[in-house]
Amino acid sequence: MNTTNVSEIVENKYLNRELSWLQFNARVLQEGEDITVPLIERLRFLGIFSNNLDEFFKVRYATIKRIVEAGKGGRSELGGISAAEVLEEITQTVIKQQAHSLAILGSIEKELEKENIFIINETEISDTQCEFISEYFIQKVSPALMTIMISELEEFPSLKDSAAYLAVRMKMKQMNGDGQPKTNYALIEIPRIIDRFVVLPEENDKQYIILLDDLIRSQMGNIFGIFDYENISAHMIKITRDAELDIDSDLSRSFLEKISKSVAQRSAGDPVRFVYDKSIDTETLEFLMAKMGIDSTDSIIPGGRYHNRRDYMKFPSLGRKDLLYDKVRPLPVPGLSLQDRILDKIAEKDYLLYAPYQTFSYVVKFLREAALDPKVQTIKITIYRLAEISHIASSLINAAKNGKAVTVQIELQARFDEAANIRYAEKMQKEGVKLIFGVTGLKVHCKACIVERMEHEKLKRYSFISTGNFNESTAKIYTDYTLFTSNNKIGKELNKVFDFFEVNYRIKKYNHLIVSPHYTRNMLYTLIDAEIENHKAGKSSGIKMKLNSLSDFKMIDKLYDASRAGVRVELIVRGVCCLIPGVLGMSENIKVISIIDKFLEHPRLYIFENAGSPRYYISSADLMSRNLDSRVEISCPIYDKDIQQELLDTFAISWSDNVKARVISDKHDNAYIRNDSPQVRSQFKLYEYYQQKLKNFAKH
Repeated sequence: MNTTNVSEIVENKYLNRELSWLQFNARVLQEGEDITVPLIERLRFLGIFSNNLDEFFKVRYATIKRIVEAGKGGRSELGGISAAEVLEEITQTVIKQQAHSLAILGSIEKELEKENIFIINETEISDTQCEFISEYFIQKVSPALMTIMISELEEFPSLKDSAAYLAVRMKMKQMNGDGQPKTNYALIEIPRIIDRFVVLPEENDKQYIILLDDLIRSQMGNIFGIFDYENISAHMIKITRDAELDIDSDLSRSFLEKISKSVAQRSAGDPVRFVYDKSIDTETLEFLMAKMGIDSTDSIIPGGRYHNRRDYMKFPSLGRKDLLYDKVRPLPVPGLSLQDRILDKIAEKDYLLYAPYQTFSYVVKFLREAALDPKVQTIKITIYRLAEISHIASSLINAAKNGKAVTVQIELQARFDEAANIRYAEKMQKEGVKLIFGVTGLKVHCKACIVERMEHEKLKRYSFISTGNFNESTAKIYTDYTLFTSNNKIGKELNKVFDFFEVNYRIKKYNHLIVSPHYTRNMLYTLIDAEIENHKAGKSSGIKMKLNSLSDFKMIDKLYDASRAGVRVELIVRGVCCLIPGVLGMSENIKVISIIDKFLEHPRLYIFENAGSPRYYISSADLMSRNLDSRVEISCPIYDKDIQQELLDTFAISWSDNVKARVISDKHDNAYIRNDSPQVRSQFKLYEYYQQKLKNFAKH
């Protein structure tokens, strides 16, 4: 293992969280650059990169900006670097990444042209296309356009968060008092309700696409025909606003009402980033910045001709399956049928579902069956993010209509999904579902469901516990574990969690589940300490974890303690990692890798060697301060030996990835793991693993 001497590292022991996040997004950008990724998928990764960046500025940059404005240094919270330094480094890093992403986009567009796919602008429109575009503009675009003449306004209009605008400058034929041509300014909001990419008619077996922005540019004479101008130009701008919700304290209003109002007001948050087309003229840029009150604590990013590249996530497929990832059919779980009674099977043994390699339909099937089963009395579930069209919510409403006592803990402050959750909360409430809106001061982030069924005059409990959301849409692209179990001890402890939601001044005790905010931190410390003691005693030791983020400094210190004691620590961290691995005297026994590929790596898995009797947990909790101390999270033990082996196998497959895995280090270079072993692309290998499990099950 490559190691760095601790004296060579800056005096802090941690990587800054925000800068580490930018390195994660750089890994996403690598997928857009990777020539082995299908062309249209590469464009979509550029969209993901851009979408991630938007959310980063709304949340993390805005938070650091508030620290600076409060006159605080923030060094202790930010890993030894001041808040002002972080803001500056973020801006410089993002400018470089944006430039890189533009270069990647240019190279992809050249490759698309080799495939007879052309993305054209308003200067490249043929006569045939001109006719189509004019009709398209009149019928679809013009009615949706919002055009504001800002020169005439005393007060500058409030621009929508992350909306894209064309800043239009008209040099008029009319002169002002100085004898100079008068300048008129306008803003055109790019409509979000129209597809950003307009597919034009094919010509000579060539496919053409024009961005909506350029289609609008081509119609400037149509839009501003009433003005007598000499020349006209249009450049894109965008602002990103602070996304923090401000929950009012009006006791007379329901929590639903407060969140609804707060979400509506989010669009008025302070600007934190201003992005503009770098080819814009200085006069227009200065006019806009002065009018908008953009200041030195905002991130000012000169960009390309187009913003909101997140829209590339929805780049049209054009019928070109050869330029997309092959669609892979999710596999069944061996022994579980979507046709037979699922509760009867779970009564016999535990089952593990690993989506999207295996079908998420079992979760919906579980709830639909419980909704109809006359012996089922109660259903309790936590909901964090629902799909736009949610079969989960429909099943719960169906259960309530069938007389079941349905309790739903729904998190109304799941960032950027508040509106969808509010909509479903109101719908479920009307249909008789009992709603719980969490615990004051805590987000409920755990993913669990318990069904109580009367069998032989006794209540039997059936549960599922997951590392990810109960969301049919994200389950197609997020990798997550879900455990189905009828273990009564786990079921009883899940009931304690639901009791805590309603009577949260009573702290429950648990013998099986590890529950935040009261127990996760100390229990993980205890488990890590046990590995240290085992190693000192000459017993087998080791820690394996798969996480989305690792940023809690105290938890990192505990892992450093394990490394110093000689415990081998293997970490797979998709996103933020503030731990610095491979430092002599601090972390030489820790290795961290990150996998970015076709699917979004999302499960949390903890494995402790425990002197030869390993302990396994799947969890909703990352090792971040908020998950350990400020959220309700559940880590669930895995007792079934076959499932334990499955978790060990899937971790080992990911750990052996030498195609899409990157090494996390203090070098910030996101170097790919390359070795002489046979190629292992873990996400593809995992699908093969589950195919083989099905074959083995069929033989027996």
